[in-house]
Amino acid sequence: MKRVALWVTYEGTSFSGYQVQPNGRTVQEEIERAVSRIHKGEQIRIHSSGRTDTGVHARGQVVHFDSMLSIPAERWPKALNACLPDDIRIIEACYVASDFHARYHAVKKEYRYRVLLRQEGDVFRRNTSHHVPYHISVPRMQEAAQTLIGTHDFSSFCAANTSVVDKVRTLFTISIEQDRDELIFKLVGSGFLYNMVRIIVGTLLEIGSGKREVHELAFILSAKDRTHAGKTAPGTGLFLWKVDYNEPIFSELY
Repeated sequence: MKRVALWVTYEGTSFSGYQVQPNGRTVQEEIERAVSRIHKGEQIRIHSSGRTDTGVHARGQVVHFDSMLSIPAERWPKALNACLPDDIRIIEACYVASDFHARYHAVKKEYRYRVLLRQEGDVFRRNTSHHVPYHISVPRMQEAAQTLIGTHDFSSFCAANTSVVDKVRTLFTISIEQDRDELIFKLVGSGFLYNMVRIIVGTLLEIGSGKREVHELAFILSAKDRTHAGKTAPGTGLFLWKVDYNEPIFSELY
């Protein structure tokens, strides 16, 4: 038995999230169906670095599964892609230690969020960015965002219905860069709570628009209360960009 790790990308528009559920098409279901086909119908469970919600995309999702097949690592992507829909692609595969776990061994995750700053929108980016047709002050958001760097209780930036008890996480870096008509938020942390990135982005956008003051973010963080933070930004602009482990498992392209 060998453990296989996959670098997975997907465009989340047509999925009801990553995790298998009774109703709705999911990323996990599609990948498990493809893996099962290669194993001649045997049901194989895959494990991911984390779940993504409806409409959320992934450039660097990592999953693993166990297989008895003797397929060279470089052949797994082609074999699986032949069984997968066009909105999921396996970029690389590798064999890892038998105790490797895509989720529990992750030491760092990077998410990116794209905001489209156009009055009229863009039909070609409507599913991969959040359209904001009003003026946004990037310097105000950049100043406020520094408050979040470090180890904090991020209860104010977590969905209220989460079952997670420990809401302490470490945010290593957060940056906001403008590339022509797009803003790109980059957040790198030890891990992220449910809706954490989207609530942070939604709150920063309110600061950037002038609805909130820069200094309010420190109060929101210390309040540890979801009701004090801003709206949850839509899933369309969010990308799971990269997952890091103590030792790299994929090529430098990852």
